[in-house]
Amino acid sequence: MAKAILVLSDGTIFEGESFGAEGETTGEVVFNTSMIGYQEILTDPSYNGQIVTMTYPLIGNYGINEEDVESVKPQAAGFIIKEGSKIFSNWRAQKSLDEYFKDYNIIGIQGIDTRALTKHIRDKGAQQGIISTIDFNPENLIKKAKESPKMIGRDLVKEVTCHEKYHWTEGGWDEKSSKFKVQNSKNKLFKVVAYDCGIKQNILRQLVDAGCDVTVVPAFTSSDKALSLNPDGIFLSNGPGDPDAVPYMAENIRGLIGKKPIFGICLGHQILCLSFGAKTYKLKFGHRGGNHPVMDLTTSKVEITAQNHGFAVDADSLPIELELTHINLNDKTVEGVKHKNLPIFSVQYHPEASPGPHDSGYLFSRFVEYMKETKSEHE
Repeated sequence: MAKAILVLSDGTIFEGESFGAEGETTGEVVFNTSMIGYQEILTDPSYNGQIVTMTYPLIGNYGINEEDVESVKPQAAGFIIKEGSKIFSNWRAQKSLDEYFKDYNIIGIQGIDTRALTKHIRDKGAQQGIISTIDFNPENLIKKAKESPKMIGRDLVKEVTCHEKYHWTEGGWDEKSSKFKVQNSKNKLFKVVAYDCGIKQNILRQLVDAGCDVTVVPAFTSSDKALSLNPDGIFLSNGPGDPDAVPYMAENIRGLIGKKPIFGICLGHQILCLSFGAKTYKLKFGHRGGNHPVMDLTTSKVEITAQNHGFAVDADSLPIELELTHINLNDKTVEGVKHKNLPIFSVQYHPEASPGPHDSGYLFSRFVEYMKETKSEHE
């Protein structure tokens, strides 16, 4: 295998072997603690602009298939693993991870001590880095890493949002037919406009399964245009980057408050809070993985959640009209809020990823209940 090198902006160097495409890539180096799901992680638009380190040592053993994706292509800027499996074995697999990376020109590095890298990120914080298979001069690479675009203040939503609205009709996976369910007319109970800040496809499938007729719109869609579609509810999606860097989304949401039920996930949660006047801040190394414990303060129940975010809402900045509903039990950060009077709520974590596996499924049901109640009030 060809040589590859990973260099962080603070001058830390890791040498390894390349897999996938050759060349150079820069991004914020982060880590994910999930043991499986590398395909979903790679295709999650929330990873746009980031080089992802997997803490689980063996990656690629079940290959790649066309169904288990969260978007149409890989979104991560690069991939760091301890060991790439030389074989893959799964009845649904269609190609190897190495082939997949070559198809989409994604650069990966393996054979490095991912434990040491993860500990370094935990101690020093997530930072810019570069993977190269063509330039091995440390000084050059440190300079390139330092000069690469930082996450704070960077609008990455514009890189991943759709450019035209579209209708989504695909439901969850049907084990009997080994295909995704197709929505029928009986399962179109509520019209939902979903703002695409980098929306994961499984969120859309969960909305369909909950009885929603989903129209996805670009992140820059005005509140007037969204309301002209006559929705019963508004969904605010996950997405990459700094929530403060997309003020147009907060402005859009302000025009929807009090007019329709609103449900936000991840970046959607952060921007919803911003629209009410709260503040956000960058976490030292973020939350990324499938095992984060979150307590629902309204029930005292603990959910095992999937997370992927580098920013959080400042609890002390929450306005009086928003109630804190969920906290992260690892560091007590904000994981969910709801409006005290309006049918509006949001969570920081990803209920559609099902690590629990069904701990957080009630959130989609709550959204439907809010729409049902609001609709009946106006009939």
